[in-house]
Amino acid sequence: MNIGIIGLGLMGGSLAKAVKRYGIAKKVYGFTNSEKNKKDILELNLVDELVDLETLKKVSDVIILAIPVDAIISMFPNFLDIDENTTIIDMGSTKEYIVKNIPEKIRKNFIAAHPMTGTEKSGPKAAIDDLYEGKTVVLCDLEDNTEVHINRAYEIFQAIGMRIVVMNSSRHDIHACYMSHLPHLISFSLANTVMGHEDPKSIIALAAGGFKDMSRIAKSSPIMWSDIFKQNKKNLLDSMDLFEKHLKDARKLIEDENYDELQNWMKKANTLHEIL
Repeated sequence: MNIGIIGLGLMGGSLAKAVKRYGIAKKVYGFTNSEKNKKDILELNLVDELVDLETLKKVSDVIILAIPVDAIISMFPNFLDIDENTTIIDMGSTKEYIVKNIPEKIRKNFIAAHPMTGTEKSGPKAAIDDLYEGKTVVLCDLEDNTEVHINRAYEIFQAIGMRIVVMNSSRHDIHACYMSHLPHLISFSLANTVMGHEDPKSIIALAAGGFKDMSRIAKSSPIMWSDIFKQNKKNLLDSMDLFEKHLKDARKLIEDENYDELQNWMKKANTLHEIL
C-alpha cells in the first residue's frame, strides 16, 4: 500500500521510518506546511516524496494524521471528497472530541488511534527508530468503521510491533488523562514552581535524577499540549481535583507531624508499580 503522512515530527517521522524499515509501504508520501521542516524531512530521508495535500490524497491508500489534535479537526473539510477505499488514521492523544467531530461522510474511513508512546521532543529531527516497537496503540469506536479500514490499521500497527487495544473513546480519554495528560500538567507545574523561586539557577544546579525525571516532559510543546488540555478539559479537571486532594492529605499529615501515617500514605503509592 502507499502511505501518506501529514505531519512529520516525532510521531509522523518515526512512523515513516518504521513503515519503510519493515517494508509495509510501497511508497511513503509526506505533507507539511513548514518550509523549515521540509528541508529537514528531505535531508533525513523520512519519506520517498513530499507532495501537496491534493496529490497525497490521490496517491495514498492510507493517510496518517500525525499533527496536533486541533489541527486534526481543522483538516476534516479537506477529506470530504476522499475515495471510500482510502483509510484515514489519526494519532491524536485525545479521542472523544475528535470522533464526535468527524464528518458523517468520512466516518467509516476514519480510524481513531492513539499510539501510547512519545518523547518530549518535536520536529523531524526528533524522529527515532523503534519508537513504536513493543508499545500499545488504542483504537477507538471501531464499530463505526468498515472492515477494509480496520484491517489496514491492524496490519500497519501490528507490523511495526505494536500491541493493539480496542476501547471506547470516552473511556480512552479518562485513562489517557491519568496516564499522560495529568502527568504532563504536573511536570509543567513543577517546572514553573522552580522557575518562580527567587533563585531558580541555584536550585537547578543541585538537580538530580528525581527532578530531571519529573521535569523532563515539561519540555514538551506548549501548543500541542494546550490543545490536548482543551479537548480533554473535563477529565483533566476531575483528575486535578483528585490530585489536589492527595496533596492536601499529605500536607495535613506533615503539618500534624503524623509521620507514621505519612509513611503508610507513601507505602500505598509504592504499590502502583506492582501493577505497572
